[in-house]
Amino acid sequence: MFVLGLQGSPRTKGNTSALLCAFLCEAERLGARTLRLDIAQMHISPCLECGTCEREGFCPVDDDMQQVYPLLWRADLVVMATPIFFYGPTAQMKALIDRSQALWARRYVHRLSDPGRKWRRGLLLSLGATKGKSLFDGTIFTAKYFFDAVGATFEGGLTYRRIEGPGDIERHPTALSEAREKARALVSPFLTRKKILFASSENACRSQIAGAFARFHGGDRLEVDSAGSKPVAEIDPVMVETMQERGIDMAFQRPQSVETALKGWQPDTVVCLGCEAECPPVSGVSRDVWGLPAASGKTGEVMRQVRDEIEERVKALLT
Repeated sequence: MFVLGLQGSPRTKGNTSALLCAFLCEAERLGARTLRLDIAQMHISPCLECGTCEREGFCPVDDDMQQVYPLLWRADLVVMATPIFFYGPTAQMKALIDRSQALWARRYVHRLSDPGRKWRRGLLLSLGATKGKSLFDGTIFTAKYFFDAVGATFEGGLTYRRIEGPGDIERHPTALSEAREKARALVSPFLTRKKILFASSENACRSQIAGAFARFHGGDRLEVDSAGSKPVAEIDPVMVETMQERGIDMAFQRPQSVETALKGWQPDTVVCLGCEAECPPVSGVSRDVWGLPAASGKTGEVMRQVRDEIEERVKALLT
């Protein structure tokens, strides 16, 4: 399981950071892979409202947000953590939220669904200095629409008033323990899934297709990753087009090596989507070989045949 924490406070060691840390540390203790992004330390420009995402399906602004898009779609759980500034999230967090319009457009304008959408979850952690009754209302509404844009079901939030001075969150009687309890509740159901690594040579086509179909059809039962023994720089554009024909969005997918995939993660099974020689052995892990021909660089017709066979094999695997 992969948990992505978005820390929106300019203070990287403040109260918001401590609350998010309690959640992520408990998730990691349980066995999840976690990553925290300090959004205020990143270069994420505000939305330019240029309309490119709705016309073409991507954001043209070349900054750190381009690194965030694939992480949002890789995550099983996205945690948005922010203090309240004028009854809303911080400006840095709001810039990230506004730039998620590119993902909203891919779903609602281009009618594409990323493979993890059915199973992804979203949680809000938020702190405010005052005791106002409506202190968190605006941020909760914003979080709901943000999580919808990134394909996550909103699982509510933990919000705390009168948290302002250094160390206030640690002195709160229940906040950190409630964050750890929430982590257990959200993370534990994901940890019983069977872990499968789909491997090929380039991780540009066959293994990417298999990973996408496995997440799409069986994300509640499978924890999936894909990798290559000799990964290339980019995924195959013809593969992307043929998967879009099924309504599955392969945008933001990146090839990776088997060694990278196995860092901090141990699959139960490795499925080789070529010949067995293409897949390096993984100690103590069972292996299955699907003898599929190479499809990268082939025509759309060949790609569709490979795509359809992989989908049938994935469905058979699930049953």
